Amino acid sequence: MTRFTTRPEILGTFGVVASTHWIASAVGMKMLEAGGNAFDAAVATGLTLQVLEPHLNGPGGDMPAVLYSRKHDKVEVICAQAPAPRGATIEHYRGQGLDVIPGDGLLATVIPGAFDGWMLMLRDYGRLPLRTVLEPAIHYAEKGHPVLPRVAATIAGLADFFQTEWPSSFETWLPGGKAPEPHANVRNPVLAETWKRIVAEAEARQGRDEQIEAARAAFYKGFVAEKIASYLETAEVMDASGHRHKGVLSADDLASWQATVEAPTTLDYHGWTVAKTGPWGQGPVLLQSLAILKGIDLGAMGTNSADFVHHVVEAMKLAYADREVYYGDPDFAEVPLDRLLSETYNHERRKLIGREASRDLRPGTVAGFEDQRARAMAILERYSPTGQDVYEPTMAHLSEKRGDTVHIDVIDSEGNMVSITPSGGWLQSSPTIPGLGFCLNSRAQMFWLEDGLPTSLAPGKRPRTTLTPSLALHEGRPAMAFGTPGGDQQDQWQLAFFLRHVHHGLNLQEAIDLPLFHTTHFPSSFYPRSRQPGHIMVEETIGAETLSSLRARGHEVKAAEPWTVGRLTAAKRDADGLLRAAATPRLMQAYAIGR
Repeated sequence: MTRFTTRPEILGTFGVVASTHWIASAVGMKMLEAGGNAFDAAVATGLTLQVLEPHLNGPGGDMPAVLYSRKHDKVEVICAQAPAPRGATIEHYRGQGLDVIPGDGLLATVIPGAFDGWMLMLRDYGRLPLRTVLEPAIHYAEKGHPVLPRVAATIAGLADFFQTEWPSSFETWLPGGKAPEPHANVRNPVLAETWKRIVAEAEARQGRDEQIEAARAAFYKGFVAEKIASYLETAEVMDASGHRHKGVLSADDLASWQATVEAPTTLDYHGWTVAKTGPWGQGPVLLQSLAILKGIDLGAMGTNSADFVHHVVEAMKLAYADREVYYGDPDFAEVPLDRLLSETYNHERRKLIGREASRDLRPGTVAGFEDQRARAMAILERYSPTGQDVYEPTMAHLSEKRGDTVHIDVIDSEGNMVSITPSGGWLQSSPTIPGLGFCLNSRAQMFWLEDGLPTSLAPGKRPRTTLTPSLALHEGRPAMAFGTPGGDQQDQWQLAFFLRHVHHGLNLQEAIDLPLFHTTHFPSSFYPRSRQPGHIMVEETIGAETLSSLRARGHEVKAAEPWTVGRLTAAKRDADGLLRAAATPRLMQAYAIGR
């Protein structure tokens, strides 16, 4: 299929939906046409994506959202990144012979947060009934959908492991003992029955809000929680450590947690205000990268020039180094975010960007945090292997066995807008829970089994997730929602998109289609926490001259094949109410729709 680098944006006035799957985008538009708003559309889209892209997200996963509600007239963050279970202590995990939390299996799970986050959004911001937003997910789980080639390849690659170690997953994904062919009709009837039972129990109550609350109770205190707890009582499964382990998640953990709403973290940049999650996510690294780049004339640099790539990459290296030392759940650790985003601090950080690529991990020193910085650096030097290929999710040049993420952007005619990055609970995470049709997440792998860090494992603490949706205001007016899957690369790809849109006047589609790049210079958030000093990956379509110049500056350049890096989507509302949306052509499955 031909791909164009100057495709027009999708335009509309009624509503726009952009997501990482074409069917899911259509589901979102259907909700708008049924009288729903942007939040109803987002909920239905997200629940459907759990069925359509089960290798990237699932009901047992997690979900942060950044949104603007006309009703509330403010930007808010929904945190559906749930914390570690009560039994998740460093002592317990160390007692299992672990130095690093494995990237899959039952010890890697935290409380599943996505479903409660969706229900919170539906109750407080949407207006459609529960049944309406769940019906598309039920339909595609029960009747089937054309399975993506990457889903089929993921299942085929894990067939032997599933059969030997995770038989419930083998039964779910290889019925009859055979992996599905690409584009075959794939069903998950057990998941469909789970959703239908939740709806039935909810509709035994009167009133929309009461039904949504009943659905939350069914998941976290009712039959779903009971089946999860029953399975975990005896399950002992193989994980990436090469050994079998039991989980620590309990029914009490599920019953005692709910998603929350909080204020965003923001930064002003050239007439824009960008809103992100707090430091329990990686979102502030995009803001700090912008703060570092404020004093550099990026507009004078070509969009594909070595100067542009070099300065953006070097700024990101500095911001991500600070992430490794200072970020974590602010309910458990003091995070000096005001100082990390301040002009004074980033003026000094900017001075570290020279003509040559840095190969050092260079976190800044914040007064009062010197000991924490020293501890963090000692741990990173001890545990972060170098010279390996680092986990870069979803791209065609990478392993089919890694899980990842999806993304959704929606704006309606009323001006409501939302950016969401659901993830976790992918089919590779852990065994399918019998009787439910989905598995748990593996987000706990982002904790360290070392004391004294913001990201040290502790009961009730949120892991420092990589999930990082974005919402931006232009001259104070809510204007744009954007994001991407991609683990540690999410804010890197978003940063390149945003800068090209702001400084070079490109429309959404043009900014998305330009060659993308990222670095794995800093430790990965995912097991086994590898890093590649000085490395950048750049799509080769950026040009031979740029690639050569980057190498001459000392960057370890890996040229990626065209259209293989990044999965961005975006939606925008102009001051006159005209709506715009765009989706990446990469992997040929994301879609933007509007009318």
